[in-house]
Amino acid sequence: MGVRAGVVVTGTEVLAGRVSDKNGPWVARQLLEMGVDVAHITVCGDRPDDLTAQLRFFADQRVDLIVTTGGLGPTADDLTVATVAALYGRELRLDVELEKRIDAIVQRWRSRMRSTPDSEPLRAGIRKQAMVPEGAKSVSPTGTAPGVVIPADDSLPVVLILPGPPRELQQMWPEALESAAVAEVLAKRANIRQDTVRAYGLSEADLAATLRTSEKELEGFENLEITTCLRLGELEIVTRYEEAAAGTYADLLALLEKTHGRQIFSTDGSTIDDIVAARLSGHRIGTAESCTGGMIAARLTDRAGSSAYVVGAVVSYANEAKTGLLDVPAEMIEEHGAVSEQVAARMAEGALNRVGVDIAISTSGIAGPGGGTDLKPVGTVCFGIATADRPTVTRTLRLPGDRASVRALSTTAAMHMLADALAHNVD
Repeated sequence: MGVRAGVVVTGTEVLAGRVSDKNGPWVARQLLEMGVDVAHITVCGDRPDDLTAQLRFFADQRVDLIVTTGGLGPTADDLTVATVAALYGRELRLDVELEKRIDAIVQRWRSRMRSTPDSEPLRAGIRKQAMVPEGAKSVSPTGTAPGVVIPADDSLPVVLILPGPPRELQQMWPEALESAAVAEVLAKRANIRQDTVRAYGLSEADLAATLRTSEKELEGFENLEITTCLRLGELEIVTRYEEAAAGTYADLLALLEKTHGRQIFSTDGSTIDDIVAARLSGHRIGTAESCTGGMIAARLTDRAGSSAYVVGAVVSYANEAKTGLLDVPAEMIEEHGAVSEQVAARMAEGALNRVGVDIAISTSGIAGPGGGTDLKPVGTVCFGIATADRPTVTRTLRLPGDRASVRALSTTAAMHMLADALAHNVD
């Protein structure tokens, strides 16, 4: 890879677990998509010695760019700019124009909040944020804190210093990339492609065996950087490679499809949510959920544009609700149990008729804890898919994990069943 980068997330609150880091993964994803190889993401507290150690570590790793996030506020523990400047041997200088700009932002904010008049601590905080290392370039603030770009110096790489609030960081990102020092680094990056294959029901062990075969049979396999991730039954296979290795990747893809074609549902990066939303075009859908508690409907409506197709959703935990809202006969529940394919079928058919749609999906299961039997253990989930003028399809799965895992796995399974139904059973 032509350009290597490291990301340092600063913040004692992140180390303490009070705040979940969103910046590190976001920055890494942006860099990877641009063809930059992200070597490391580290987290350190708001302590100058620890931040300095991280910066020296990345310099020793021979990265071309370091991106730091956080530590740009007006308070005493916001020390990122001063710490980086000290390491690079650059004096801090007051940027008067930047100070005026930050002051104007603060005054607008204070007028909306009806805050108290100016105070010396407030003015000192503004002045602190307007201090820029000599020879560095400030990046326009999107909150009150400007970003800073420090050029490479001897054995030290370019540093891009960004604020901690994710919204501010993301809004600042485009301008930061255009700064001269960062742009010069990025100009050296290789033309990297990244392709994603997604499979459902494919085990990591089976994939590993196929990749071992590929390593032996495919010329240039070593030029492919392959990472895999298993989430909720879906196996994501991400491959990064330079343009010259495109032929090798095509051979790998052909081998994957030949070996695991039944499990592979996406070769262009599309998610199952993307696929279901596209196939729902022209259709109206309803849901009848018990163990998933509305999670299928929420997932459908979360997908941009798909909310137009979700006509209604019924969450029916109690048997009385299944009978009263979805027309499931009480005697059917008594005979087969609420968790059964018979009841799941009638729930889906009830949603189809009551909501007035042309496709409906239902779930009824035992998510736990407790409530399971030897015949129907915890994790047993029954699904039903009813479509207009076609036979209702049912399926039973036994899913591992606790309540949250069973519900999440059930929701993903339902999305795949919908995709199949929309592809094969609905005009």
